[in-house]
Amino acid sequence: MDKRESMWDLYLKKGMSRRTFVKSCVALTSLMGLSTDQVSKVVEAAEQKPLPVVVWIHGHECTGCDESFIRSGAPLASDLVLSQIALEYDHLLSAASGAPFEAHLEETIEKYKGNYILCVEGAACTKDNGVYCMSGGHTFTHLLQHAAQNAKAVIAYGTCAVSGGIQAAKPNPTGSSGIGYFAGGTPVVNVPGCPPIPEVMTGVVMHVALFGTLPPLDSEGRPKQFYGNRIHDTCYRRPFFDAGMFAESFDDAGAKAGWCLYKLGCRGPETYNSCGNLRWFQGMSYPIQSGAPCIGCSNAHFWDDGAMTERLPKFGQPIGDVDKIGAAMAAATAVGVVGHAAASVVQKKKRIADEKKNEGAGEE
Repeated sequence: MDKRESMWDLYLKKGMSRRTFVKSCVALTSLMGLSTDQVSKVVEAAEQKPLPVVVWIHGHECTGCDESFIRSGAPLASDLVLSQIALEYDHLLSAASGAPFEAHLEETIEKYKGNYILCVEGAACTKDNGVYCMSGGHTFTHLLQHAAQNAKAVIAYGTCAVSGGIQAAKPNPTGSSGIGYFAGGTPVVNVPGCPPIPEVMTGVVMHVALFGTLPPLDSEGRPKQFYGNRIHDTCYRRPFFDAGMFAESFDDAGAKAGWCLYKLGCRGPETYNSCGNLRWFQGMSYPIQSGAPCIGCSNAHFWDDGAMTERLPKFGQPIGDVDKIGAAMAAATAVGVVGHAAASVVQKKKRIADEKKNEGAGEE
């Protein structure tokens, strides 16, 4: 196998300073959800490890994950592709096409067998032997199995690749499913979302690239640093939920005041993702901030989970009667206000009595 350049080698070749390189490593450390004491390990890996070879293939999907990926702000997708990974094959981002391009894929698989990262976007079509999704003259499932069995790791980008996505929505005429079954024994990292957040996509591939291992995963194979919290737990509207203050329609006074969207179908209480803390477009906004309830796009089969404007208990796990929560919170708030007022009166009387006592002691 030929000697491949490391990230540091590439920075030197481009005449970039050591300071710029270290700053990039610090940004990558943060992006991967690692603590600052891991910066030295990231720097060491970026200095010594060759740029990881990446093969990116597409099944049944809309290319929305790639569209998300190219909007990554930290690092920029252009920096990632040109300076931090060796992207050898991608249906959407590659300029080449046709037979020579497919031949290059075979050369890449053979040359870097067991050492490349396979990124998969889109669902696997299984009905009628997979003929409804073809690539390079073969079914996508054939390509997927062939590329996965020779990969070091597989990253399933997007809900389509993880669990089938909209292609698998009822009645699922093409028999679309997630790609896990076709990965064989190769480890898979699931990165759900429709699409996933750009920085989550870049963070996962860089973790595998720099450390040569998978990031810590939860029971569903998702990276814990990005899918460890519910949208509900990081939502800036959470205080309104706790106070029982809910928008009843999209144009009422509560909605305009930024109240909780739970009654309008928000699936935040059952959805794990980083929308509430990373947000989109370099932290600018995310659906809830724009006034739209979370639709649970990182959940499997979210397309079939009832109307997206129906409140959660009608189709999901109930978390309590929000009307009663609101009434109880209102009553508790009233009791708290009265209690606080009474305590304030007592404290004021005690302070006045103490002041008079001190004045009397001074006169003596």
